[in-house]
Amino acid sequence: MIHTNKLAAGGLFPEIVLTDLRDRHYTLGKPGGGASWQLVVVYRGRHCPLCTKYLNQLEGYKEQLAEIGIDIVAVSGDSETQLQEHMNRLTVSYPLLYGLTEGQMKDLGLYISVPRSDQETDHNFSEPGLFVVNEQGAVQVVDISNNPFVRPELEALMNGLSWIRNPKNNYPIRGAAPY
Repeated sequence: MIHTNKLAAGGLFPEIVLTDLRDRHYTLGKPGGGASWQLVVVYRGRHCPLCTKYLNQLEGYKEQLAEIGIDIVAVSGDSETQLQEHMNRLTVSYPLLYGLTEGQMKDLGLYISVPRSDQETDHNFSEPGLFVVNEQGAVQVVDISNNPFVRPELEALMNGLSWIRNPKNNYPIRGAAPY
């Protein structure tokens, strides 16, 4: 039996510091640019064409997310060199970070896959995960998948986050009831 440790909705997001290609360090879940929340997108890596497509589509929502106080960061277990190579297929302006370790993947409760061949990649990698971290550092929204075919549709995600961030709705963290 395989056991995974999923992050609880409403729980504190773990402190993970990663680097971008300009050698700037980011703490996941700590928003920048005047935002109070952060969208953390974990993607499989440069080998995944679905991830490339998703990241490029996410760029189209960056301004809308900023308007509701949410910034974006995307991370993978790729190396610096792999991220540099991936940049040729990406058209994004939000931070892309590399070097997520297998231990950090487990801390985030992500599913981890073994490459099918050396042509895919040279390291175990995480399957997709998406986390929205609020101003208290708590997990407001979480979506974890075991394959690249299932992840939040971006328009629906945007509409939901706009609803949650509207103070008139007083929308609590869902799924945070004690067991």
